[in-house]
Amino acid sequence: MAHRVCPWWVGYLLASPVRKWVGQDPVKILSPYIHEGITVLEPGPGMGFFTLTLARLVGPGGRVITVDVQPKMVDRLKRRAAKAGLLDRIDARVTTAETMGIADIEGKVDFTLAFAVVHELPDAKHFFAEVGRASKRNAQVLLAEPRGHVKEPDFAAELAAATAAGFAVIERPTIHRSVTAVLVKK
Repeated sequence: MAHRVCPWWVGYLLASPVRKWVGQDPVKILSPYIHEGITVLEPGPGMGFFTLTLARLVGPGGRVITVDVQPKMVDRLKRRAAKAGLLDRIDARVTTAETMGIADIEGKVDFTLAFAVVHELPDAKHFFAEVGRASKRNAQVLLAEPRGHVKEPDFAAELAAATAAGFAVIERPTIHRSVTAVLVKK
């Protein structure tokens, strides 16, 4: 797929609470996978629609590391997290499209949320290789792509890239308007 990044101003729409009422409730989506004290990686968090819920679920002993290529998204996410009293649990970083810049967390991630982000990256194989290096053994990845943007053959190519990086599909949960898979690092 072609590399394209969601404009920063769309982040306001994506962070809207209306989104949870139309079938994308962060608590329902994330609760089966997240528990207190774990380390979560969230590439492409936008303004933090899922990030704040992740921070609440990991609790004060957990950590959420977000990486985004758009400084305005990271700035808005930090503001929202500070207002919610959760900024101390979140490490929000600005990165590049070529690398997430996460070598410092190699082997430390328990869970990665890749929600509507892989199709925006220039290289899914490189993305999953980085996630694989950052992940602990048996770490999980929730991969969800917007059904309108990502067709099944493109999603299959993303899954193939994940498999090449040492992940296996263990579940295909249903998330409204998304094509999804839960992966585990072998």
